[in-house]
Amino acid sequence: MIPASVIEDIRYRCDIESVISTYVTLKRAGSNLKGLCPFHSEKTPSFTVYPGTQSFYCFGCGAGGDVINFVMRTENLDYVAAVETLAKRAGIALPDFDSNSGRPDTVSRSRVLQMNLEAAKYYRKMLFDDNIGAPGRKYFTDRGLSMASIKRFGLGYSPPSGGSMLKHLTSLGFKHEEIRTAYFAGKNERGYYDYFRGRVMFPIIDVSGNVIAFGGRVLDDSKPKYLNTSDTPAFKKSKNMFALNYAKNSDAGYFILCEGYMDVITLHDAGFGMAVATLGTAITSEQARMMKKYTDRVIISYDSDEAGQKAANRAITLLEEAGIDAKVLRMQGAKDPDEYIKKYGADKFRELIEASRGKFEFMLDGIRSKYDMSISDSKIKALSEICAYIAGIQSSVERDIYIDKTAREFSVDLKSIRADVDAKRRRAQYENSKKRKGELIRITSGLSDRVNPDFAKQPKGARIEEAVLGMLFIRSEYFTRKIDGRELAADDFVTTLGKKLFEFAKERHDAGGFSIGMLNESFTSDEVSRVSRMIAERSELSGNDEKSFDIYVKSMRDESTNARDGELSLEDILKKKRGNN
Repeated sequence: MIPASVIEDIRYRCDIESVISTYVTLKRAGSNLKGLCPFHSEKTPSFTVYPGTQSFYCFGCGAGGDVINFVMRTENLDYVAAVETLAKRAGIALPDFDSNSGRPDTVSRSRVLQMNLEAAKYYRKMLFDDNIGAPGRKYFTDRGLSMASIKRFGLGYSPPSGGSMLKHLTSLGFKHEEIRTAYFAGKNERGYYDYFRGRVMFPIIDVSGNVIAFGGRVLDDSKPKYLNTSDTPAFKKSKNMFALNYAKNSDAGYFILCEGYMDVITLHDAGFGMAVATLGTAITSEQARMMKKYTDRVIISYDSDEAGQKAANRAITLLEEAGIDAKVLRMQGAKDPDEYIKKYGADKFRELIEASRGKFEFMLDGIRSKYDMSISDSKIKALSEICAYIAGIQSSVERDIYIDKTAREFSVDLKSIRADVDAKRRRAQYENSKKRKGELIRITSGLSDRVNPDFAKQPKGARIEEAVLGMLFIRSEYFTRKIDGRELAADDFVTTLGKKLFEFAKERHDAGGFSIGMLNESFTSDEVSRVSRMIAERSELSGNDEKSFDIYVKSMRDESTNARDGELSLEDILKKKRGNN
């Protein structure tokens, strides 16, 4: 889609150390650099940047690749969008590549973004049309939204009559299948039809200001209440958030995490510009890491019903895993922030924020509502759950504080609580030890390898193969090195993935040069990360000289030959032996 020469120019101008250092604090470690990984929570740096190969790899979570892969992961972008971002940084004008190399069955991200922008303009126009938009305007004004907020969030209206969006987008030159891919149309036996009909429309805007998707709500209580854009080339629901484009600029020092669009807009209208929401689904680890880029504190303001409280419990876990201090806002007298603000006002809601509870207090409230503490058996079950929760906390100081608090609040001897917590910790440590041993066996044997399923068939050969590939990618002159009179060939490799990686890299090398970033053309991000691991592991070793390379190649060839012989029938083996004689 984008000429290789242009991509290589972008990589050359966007030095990986320079780009990553804007996200991660890097410290020199010999010829490489290390820092805390931005993709998972850690206290000891396991994230390494290799300037020599213009690559990175995290020994903690396994993320790796080149500067494009890094931007893809940190900014939650696809490959083309990451290239576009780096091109802007480098001041490089990209050629028009919307043709997708002549493939009519694909729709580019930029094409979807064009449709989204035109659709947003259309929905907005319909909302402010004197006749067509009256139901939509009434809905928003009845919900108490100011005209300033309606315009600020680009809210719109989709008429109930079918086909209006189809007609509008086709008049602009978009094809029916493109419109369907962007999720503005569905298809049945009668043909294409508008996906959003008779709904108020909420544009989803990313942190770069692009309209990437829409949410549409009915004007009454009919079902489904909300329809949302599904994943498209421009949008991944699990990797974006509503109003993050505004909240990231807030100086409040924290975010308020809500469940719905209206909650967020009402909060912004009331002066709480740090409010964000997930997109019709429970919070994901990707969304937690997105928030971590902008804040270390999040106050969860979910609905006060049972489902909302369960979702809050999950959110606490994911936010803390991302290194965020999470608290929960407790509302009484209203089901959600939108209703609370309208009933009690912004000042009362600000008081709720100040009184928001930490994870332990939130857990205790849930226990109290679940068990009748006046009944001995119920109290024992409640205390067992509390002790299990405390046992899972790593900080000994934090455990001591919670043990003391539990003993006082439930009038139980502190030593008894501590004994129960210690017993549960010993049991958990024993179970975790068993689990780690089993996982180590699976990893060593390759049984749990989803990136390279062939690993389990030939674990020894696959490990040798990875060493050979790592050395090849570090020292490109090995592509043409002859061992026992001949250069490497695809058949020398043991696994299907190894063969594919070699063939791809060899072809690029022969055409003018190979770099790890080129793998993005044909391999998944997990496969690129695996290659980064191969490079990282060999970079940490000194044995990458010609003699070592030759020894590894010979061993790999032996393993490959043995694997092929193992697949032969007895008759084939006899024929092969007769041929050798």
